[in-house]
Amino acid sequence: MALRTILSYPDPRLHTVARPVQEVDARIRTLVADMIETMYDANGIGLAATQIDVHERVVVIDVSEERNEPLVLINPEITWASPEKVVNEEGCLSVPGIYDGVERSTAVKVRALDAQGHSRTIEAEGLLAVCVQHELDHLLGKVFVEYLSPLKRNRIKTKLLKQQRDDERQARRRAEA
Repeated sequence: MALRTILSYPDPRLHTVARPVQEVDARIRTLVADMIETMYDANGIGLAATQIDVHERVVVIDVSEERNEPLVLINPEITWASPEKVVNEEGCLSVPGIYDGVERSTAVKVRALDAQGHSRTIEAEGLLAVCVQHELDHLLGKVFVEYLSPLKRNRIKTKLLKQQRDDERQARRRAEA
């Protein structure tokens, strides 16, 4: 297993639409293991392969209290979404430190393959439903800030670009010292 680098918004690679996984093999299982390790290391509850610059339809999620129940979704498809919606405050490992309200369905059904390539259907509600919808958006090249107003989105983009420049400047200073 290896930690992977998580792309930060507004990196254009976050807008790449992921392609379906052709075969659940050792390469995909290694990717899944790396994604789980990366998600836990970053204290996240979900991670899409797009966020680590792998553009295949793979998602890992763990909303359990103990952080020991990872859910693997390969080629996930939402087959049903409740008409009832709720606004929840969301954050994202690719948009560090930013949280805002996004409207999502309160429940969804998802068909996907697991890490062994077996088909399964998951019924999700509450936090898991929100997380599933959020991560599947990543596979479509969509980041949660795109649900926000253009003004908010531009403020977030400016803030994160400034933070990235500051981080790079500090790294250069440390390297020169």
